[in-house]
Amino acid sequence: MSFAEIFQWFIGIVFGLTSVLTVILPFGAAQRLQGNITDTLPVTPEDFTPAVRLVAFTDSHNQNHHVADAIDTAYELFDNDPVYAGVDGFFGLGDFSSVGQEPDYANYAATLREHVREETPMINIHGNHEFKNENYREYFIRNFEQEPDTVTEINGFSCIAFSGEKGATEWTFTAKSLKWLSDAIDEAEAKADGKAVFVFQHPHPWGTVYGSTYWGDPQINVVLNGHNCVVDFSGHSHFPMNDPRSIIQTSYTSVGCGAMATFETDKDYIPGQHPDGYDPAAQMCVIEADNDGSVRIRGYDLLSDTFFCDYYIDNVNDVGSYAYTYRNMRAHDSKPVFPEDASAAAYRNDNGEWVISFTEAASNYIVHEYKVVIKDEKGLIVFSENFVDDYFVIDDDNTADFRIGTDTLESGKTYTLRVRGESAYHLYSDWVEMSFVAE
Repeated sequence: MSFAEIFQWFIGIVFGLTSVLTVILPFGAAQRLQGNITDTLPVTPEDFTPAVRLVAFTDSHNQNHHVADAIDTAYELFDNDPVYAGVDGFFGLGDFSSVGQEPDYANYAATLREHVREETPMINIHGNHEFKNENYREYFIRNFEQEPDTVTEINGFSCIAFSGEKGATEWTFTAKSLKWLSDAIDEAEAKADGKAVFVFQHPHPWGTVYGSTYWGDPQINVVLNGHNCVVDFSGHSHFPMNDPRSIIQTSYTSVGCGAMATFETDKDYIPGQHPDGYDPAAQMCVIEADNDGSVRIRGYDLLSDTFFCDYYIDNVNDVGSYAYTYRNMRAHDSKPVFPEDASAAAYRNDNGEWVISFTEAASNYIVHEYKVVIKDEKGLIVFSENFVDDYFVIDDDNTADFRIGTDTLESGKTYTLRVRGESAYHLYSDWVEMSFVAE
């Protein structure tokens, strides 16, 4: 390792430590207390007319059929939009590969060439899986014919795509690359004239959107903090976009864009959970903005062909009017409520596992998980566990179904289910009891 490389590595470590001190320590208290509580959450005005429309997707991991579907669907949705027709740009936020081999680049690039129209910009960035191969930059330029770090002007909006450079590990950026991002934002902000500035990178800014405390990078916060006009889009975590915590406003706006391969969640604050239904996943983010600082952000599920969230920011520059702060979003959450006629059942699946099924509770946003306790006829606990709900699967099923083992229950016996739901912002339902017979 050369002296220059050692120095760069040292600066990266210093940058990281600075990030920890300036971002992580005050996060827990300060972010949860900031902002006003509003009577209602914003609704997109009927007369909102975009001046630009972009589509972002992330973490496809060689699932190029989902990439093709996202591109084709976006054109189908908006080609004949009566208010504002067309898609002005696509952004791929990294991890299009598995371990960064060039055939992954080539197959992904071939999909883009086949489906993205010549007149539509298609901007890509590196994810950590591309950084697993030392030739990441060479492969990128050869297959995409663009630099990994770019600023693209689309309809007068600055769109900053930040790959960075591989640092001491695949998880960190170098001081040089972070300086590039900082300069790009400063330049874009200086000429924004009230418009939003869009930033796209792979990992979340740490401690912002859902999943960012596990799959975020605090170095990015140091660069983004204080740039009110910035709306930042990221991936990496695979945490679902239809969790309301996937948008948050601090001194700028952060949006997590879900995933195009598989979902991940947390349970009991522990990441790496893959509940039933986590595979497949296919979510994309539709971004619209006008010239006066208004931005509309929608999530679209490609598996069900459904818009599942719609966020509207009246003026990205007015921090005092930010509605998507943690404090305000939590204030508009509600504890889950089970319907009065809620019922439960149990059956064996094709693998011989017992499945407990019960009527779902409802909350203003989502029910994230359930605490399940099962007692036998003598009142003895035979099973107790927390389960993450499959809220990220958009369908008409109104039951929660969880596998509870092969020998937990006995056929023909009566049991009591005691269950409690937990919302996105950790509000809890009342405990509800339901009796059932194991079939």
